[in-house]
Formats: sequence, structure tokens, C-alpha cells
Amino acid sequence: MTRVLPRFDTLAAAKYESTPSDSGKRSRIDLEEVFGENVFSLHQMKSRMPSAPYEALLSTIQNGTELDPTVADAVASSMKEWALEKGATHFSHWFQPLTGSTAEKHDSFLKPTGDGRAITEFRGKELVQGEPDASSFPSGGLRATFEARGYTAWDPTSPAFLMEGPGGAYLCIPTAFASWAGDALDKKTPLLRSMHAIDQQARRALRLFGSPPKAVRATCGAEQEFFLIDEEFYFRRPDLQTCGRTLFGTKPPKGQEMDDHYFGSIPGRVLEYMNEVEVELYRLGVPLTTRHNEVAPGQFEMAPIYEDANAAADHQQLVMSTLRRVARKYGLVCLLHEKPFQGINGSGKHLNWSMGTDDQNLLEPGETPHDNMQFLFFCSAVLKAVARHQDLLRAAVAHAGNDHRLGANEAPPAIISAFCGDQLQDVFEQIEKVGSASSSKPTGLLGLGVQVLPRLPKHAGDRNRTSPFAFTGNKWEFRALGSSQSISFPATILNTIVAEAIDDLCTKLEADLEKGTSFDDALRELLASEIHEFKHIIFNGDNYSAEWVEEAASRGLLNLRGTMDALPKLVDEKNTALFSKYGVLSHRELESRFEIFVEQYFKTINIEGETAQHIAQTMIFPAAVRYLSDLLATAERADELGLKTEGVMKTANSVNELVDRLAASIDVLAKLNQELGGDDVMSKADHMRSNIVPAMTAVRDVVDRLERVVPDDIWPIPTYRDMLFVK
Repeated sequence: MTRVLPRFDTLAAAKYESTPSDSGKRSRIDLEEVFGENVFSLHQMKSRMPSAPYEALLSTIQNGTELDPTVADAVASSMKEWALEKGATHFSHWFQPLTGSTAEKHDSFLKPTGDGRAITEFRGKELVQGEPDASSFPSGGLRATFEARGYTAWDPTSPAFLMEGPGGAYLCIPTAFASWAGDALDKKTPLLRSMHAIDQQARRALRLFGSPPKAVRATCGAEQEFFLIDEEFYFRRPDLQTCGRTLFGTKPPKGQEMDDHYFGSIPGRVLEYMNEVEVELYRLGVPLTTRHNEVAPGQFEMAPIYEDANAAADHQQLVMSTLRRVARKYGLVCLLHEKPFQGINGSGKHLNWSMGTDDQNLLEPGETPHDNMQFLFFCSAVLKAVARHQDLLRAAVAHAGNDHRLGANEAPPAIISAFCGDQLQDVFEQIEKVGSASSSKPTGLLGLGVQVLPRLPKHAGDRNRTSPFAFTGNKWEFRALGSSQSISFPATILNTIVAEAIDDLCTKLEADLEKGTSFDDALRELLASEIHEFKHIIFNGDNYSAEWVEEAASRGLLNLRGTMDALPKLVDEKNTALFSKYGVLSHRELESRFEIFVEQYFKTINIEGETAQHIAQTMIFPAAVRYLSDLLATAERADELGLKTEGVMKTANSVNELVDRLAASIDVLAKLNQELGGDDVMSKADHMRSNIVPAMTAVRDVVDRLERVVPDDIWPIPTYRDMLFVK
């Protein structure tokens, strides 16, 4: 038989060895010294800037006051000196275009003087504004391709930081990104606008409660799930390289069913990798606090504590880029796609969201939630927002990668509901029935029946991992985000819809107060009526069950199963009016995002379709034919010797049938790939969903069947068994 050498080396991947230090031990790291050392923080500003401009900038950062233009020169001067001391040679306005990743253009601090010498210079106007070419970034029709001018604008609320690498260091200045006409071309600008909206409305509510009207900040903390595989396998899989996920691959005999990977001992190479990722991110001021094995083999998670939403969004981008970059140093590749491997758990990104002042979390229930009327007010505002805008929350997480997760028994379903827990739901039920709550279910201590073990503080309710939007003690956890996704747009939507809900509740309270109703009576009546309006969104049961799908329909909840079902909701009349009212997104800006998201869906599936055709046609089909040829040659030789070959011929017939099916399915996919589906982006996206996705599934079905019978030394690509279990 004809045999070929494997195109990958599993043993080489398995033999990775770390490079120990000269002493054989890792050097000790002073975490307190390391944290934030590459950040131009408030501490650095205070020590380097004159007091007057520092205080003016501090007021902008902490209180949201308008930025004084005269401050920029003082900041730029001290920022430049700090960066040069740290070894930086260039600066960059670092921004988040609508690609979902980040962008940067480097400019040198060095300026020629005209006499053959040069000086280092960085002025306030260079800090405040940059001008990158906007022509190649997605704009969704906000500007024509030939209209290239774009502006970056310094965001003083997110600190500058230093990026270090083999080629030297450079200063990154977080900025917004806008067109020449002033339209937002990025994800940061709407996020900052939404933070302003929730700040204004929450301050208004606090005044009604008699609290000092301090600045209210939306806060976020995003848990990041990801897969790690050896780069030996990654570069032998064209689908992983171009699509971020495997388009073919059959489930290995052992997957995650033994539940032995979750929270297990972190493999040595992975632990080394995580340590370096953490230290790099600590230097950038990213407050990572948790790391562990996730459910699927080869899957892991790292998570920070909460921060102001815009800083959290910046830091989440740094987390993703650092995870990818550092992996290569350890012979690994980090996969952030939502579903890299079919048949095992995909990866999500739980967004923990709250709001508060510098001294109180407005979603902290306290020991007796039934007495905490301020908490109940703000919690009701969140539930009111979710009930009214379930469509927007679903659209916020709609993209091609997430279609593989949402609705499967690994992630929240496509139906948006809210989990409150037993204690909070009981309080709401009391208020709805009698207008007030007189008790809260106790927490207490949990005994474990062994004297030497401590009695544990018991929460008032269990967690519900199946809920897409869950209250988890003093914050809400939006669990439907995909692992590759920027948190900026979901956070923008959360901030905006909650701002609207607070606005509505305050308006009703103020109307009652003008009529002479006491504040306490007006608040009790308001909460009782509002609970009746949003209680249909509350569900504490199993979101994965078929019964819930039926019950959700009876409650009038939406079931937007796929991206192309959800995205059109973005531009519904009520949502267009919402974003416009609070100045978060203009009608033009919202329409542009809808068009960009649809186009990204189309392009993603188009790339997958072309890649699937290429792999099946040029790698899988030849391997299957080669095996069939070997079987037929064996049968022919055996026949010459008078030997029976029933098993060989039976296998040959089976392989021949699969080869014919594969050829036919490739032909169908190839034809559909050529069509593209129409002239406008919606028609193309519908073509991808209705035609390309089913055609790819048909090809995959045959390829995965062939993988089970074609010998390992002929099969041309690494299998799931190789990729998931080589640590």
C-alpha cells in the first residue's frame, strides 16, 4: 500500500519543555511593585504634573466635568518624560474601530531641528487629536471610501500605557475615533456616551432618595474563556488559521463527559503561560484575579475584578491580545472563537455589570433587601430595562461565532430572561401582593456535618448557570456574550436601557410627589406596579429545557435563534428612538452598525464556505481516494493469490460510497460559494444563512464519517484527539 508521512508530529508537540531560569527556579515577582508599572496612572500624574492642571484633570476623570484644553500641554509633557524614561520611542493613539479589535499608528517622539540634530517632542495638540486614515475601516455607509479623513480624540478617563516588545516600547493613548463629519466610527464613543446617560439619570434618582448626587459609574468585569492548542496542530489546520474554528472533526472517544478537566490541576505548560500573561497584564494595570481549567479539555478561563466600564473595555482588549501573543512563546495558540470544536463546550465571556458611586454599589442588597428601598428601585430599573429591551440584549451578542453556542446545552439560550434568586424574587412577590415587603429569606450558615469543618455563610439563593442574565449578589451577569467579542457594545446597550428605565421611574415618582404623595408611599406604589410589568421576564428554572421554550412563548418573550433573526431588531423604531434620546447613537450611527454587523456575518460565513470547500477538495478528498486506491490494490493482489477479501471489499465499498457523497456535496458547496446571494448585504447574508451553512454541514457530515475510517497515516489534518489532549 502507498503510505505518506503525517503532516504533523504529535510527539513533537507533546515533548515541549519549559526553559528554566539559571537557578532552576522562577524569579520572585513583587506583585505590588509590578501592578500598573507600565501605566501613566493618577499616581504618576500627581507626582509629575503641576497641581493646578492635575486637579483639573482629576475633576474630569472622577466627576465628568468638561476637559480644560489648557491641561493637555502639561499632561503631554509629563507623559512624554515618563514614556522616555521607560524606553519608549514612539506614541500611538490606540482605538477600537468597528472591526471588534484595536488599531494603532505609531509616531516617533523624535523631531529633526534642521541643523542635523533632533529633539524629542510631544505637545498637547498631539495628545488631544490624531488623524489616522479612516478609509479602510468599516463605516457602514457613514462615509464614502474616498473620504479618508478620520480623527482620534484623547480619552482622559482611560489611562495611557506602555507596550513593550522585542522591537522596543511605545506609548499607547486610549482614544475615541470619529469621521470628519463627527460620526462615531468606534466602539468607545457610544460607550462613553452611555456612561454619561446612566450617570445623569442615576444622580437624578439619588437626589430623590436624599443621597448626595455623586457621580455614578457603570462598572464591568468580563470573564474570558479560551482554548489552547499546540501550534504544531494549529498550522496544520487551514480552517483554524482562516476561520478560528474547525470546520471538520469528529468527536474523540473521550471528551468532557468524565467532568475531570473542570477546575482540575492546571497543566504545567499552561500554568507557565498563565503566569506570564498575568504579569504582563498586571504591568498594564489589568486586575486579573482568577484562573482555572474550564469544562472542555484544552479550555481555560481568566477573569478580572470590576472596573469602570470604559477602562474594563480597554482592558478586555488587552487581555485578548495578550492571551494570543504570549501563547506563541510557549508553543501554543490561543483560540478565542466561540466554538472551535464541534461536540464539546464552546467559549463565552460573562459580563458582570453594576453601577455605583465611589462609596456605594447601587445594586448591593444588604442584609435585609426588603428594607433597602434604594436597592429595590435600581434593581427594578434593571429588570424593567431587560423586559422592555430583550431584543436589544439579544442583538448585542449576535454574530456568526455565537450562533454555535446560544441555545445549546452549554450556554444561555437565545431567549432573554432574568434570574433573581429565591430571596429577591420572594421580596418582589411580597411587594406585588401587598404593596410592601416585611421580610427577606434568611441566609445563615451552612453546616457540613463534620465538626472540624467550618460553618459556611450560606447565600440566600443558588446560582443558575443556564440563565442569560442573572443577579449574582450585588451585580448582574450577562452570560450570553461570545468569547471573541468586545464588551463595549453590550455594555453600551446595558447602560442605555437602564438609563431609560431609571428616567421613566424617576418621572413617575416626580409626578406623584408633585401631587402631594409622600415619597415612601409613591415609591411603594411605583414598585408594586412596575413588578407587575416586568415579572414575566423573571425565570429561575432550567433555561435549557424544552418546557421553558414553550413557557417563554406563552409569556411573550422573543426567541431570536440566529444572528440574522436578531440583528434587524437593532434598527426597530423604539430602539432608534432610545439611542437618539440619550445621545448614545444617532440614527445614522445606529444604521451603520446594523449594516456593519450584517456584513461581518456575511463575510465570516463566506470565508468559512470557501475554506470548507478548499480543505474538502484539496486535502480530504485526495486522502479518501488514496485510501480507496490502497484497498482496491490490496483486493486485486489478494485475488491474484486466491485469497478472500470480504472485509477489504466491504470497507472499499463503504469508502467508495462516502467518496461519491463527498464529491457531490463539494460540488453543491462550490456552486453556492460562487453565487454570493445578491447585490445588497442583506441578500448576501440571507444566502449565507439559508444556503452556505447547510451546504457546509452536508460536507462536514461526510468528512467526519471518513475521518472514522481513513487511517491516521493518511488523514491529512490533526484530529480533535490530538489537539485537545496534548498538553
